[in-house]
Amino acid sequence: MAVLGSTGSIGVNTLNIAREYKLDIDVLVAGNNIELLKKQIDEFAPQIVVVGKKEHVDKITHKRVLWGEEGILEAIESTTADTVVNALVGFLGLRPTVKAIECGKRVALANKESLVVAGKFIDISKIDPIDSEHFGLWYILGKRPVKSMLITASGGAFRDWPLEKLERATLEDALKHPNWSMGVKITIDSATMVNKLFELLEGRWLFGCQNLDAVIETKSIIHAIVNYMDGSSVLHAAYADMRLPIAFALLKEVKKPVMQSVDFASLGILEFRKIEQERYPVWQIREELLEQPHRGIVVNAANEVAIEAFVNRQAAFTKISEVILKSFEKFSDVDPKNLEEVFEIDKEVRNFARSLIG
Repeated sequence: MAVLGSTGSIGVNTLNIAREYKLDIDVLVAGNNIELLKKQIDEFAPQIVVVGKKEHVDKITHKRVLWGEEGILEAIESTTADTVVNALVGFLGLRPTVKAIECGKRVALANKESLVVAGKFIDISKIDPIDSEHFGLWYILGKRPVKSMLITASGGAFRDWPLEKLERATLEDALKHPNWSMGVKITIDSATMVNKLFELLEGRWLFGCQNLDAVIETKSIIHAIVNYMDGSSVLHAAYADMRLPIAFALLKEVKKPVMQSVDFASLGILEFRKIEQERYPVWQIREELLEQPHRGIVVNAANEVAIEAFVNRQAAFTKISEVILKSFEKFSDVDPKNLEEVFEIDKEVRNFARSLIG
């Protein structure tokens, strides 16, 4: 397989599965964690290595080292691997998803933005989702008529904060996820609830269901719920361990334990909460976004610009939601007709979002 984003948490867990099941790794793609990448190269002996920046090429001892987005696309075209694990973060992940499908490969997809910004141009039949929530929905979907689908959210770093304190929230505060450690962007997206908006959009494309919603489940044990027309509901429960969806995406069938089963007796009370717009302002566009999923490109572009400003301490935490909502209103009529228009709209939205930050 080819692993894009090999040094991140998804990539590391993918390589854990590869190690356990003795799967071949043909391509490793990493960003700036060169030391970990070197260790991965020594262990898995890939045919192609791709690094994020040109200046990193000379730091890698390997017969074929490429760099940047063009390097990723060249590696996908060159590899004989039939599966590409796309665990890249952000809009950068879109072209590799499209290229992999064009090359006849299956994509084990953790890059949310691929479907969020260009779902209608992607062949969903070639996608195996490895987000816990979408894996959970897939796992429990039966043949009975479905009324609605639910995914769960942790609530992020500020789920218990007094609302009046959010304006003063720092980057360090935003990165204190209540349940686990993740990358910077996804942790901030969890705090704003943008991450869950994205996952609803992904579910819209993956399952063809518009009646999607999310609730906060504070222990992150329940990941997905399917409500059937007959009035019954089926829940998917598992400890938060990405090895499970990754194993199914890569192996198709799993016959031995990937992780420990949930000990329900020791869990105590499971708590579910409604996602409130006062705490998560972006939630007010949920229904409109599901009705017009092509506008995901606006939300993503504005979000990436606003997060960059927040990380660089040029904007308050609350500015992220403000920039997203104003951009969503400004670009209410966007409807890309092809992938090239997706990239054009992305640039236009980013320029507008930057003007809001000043």
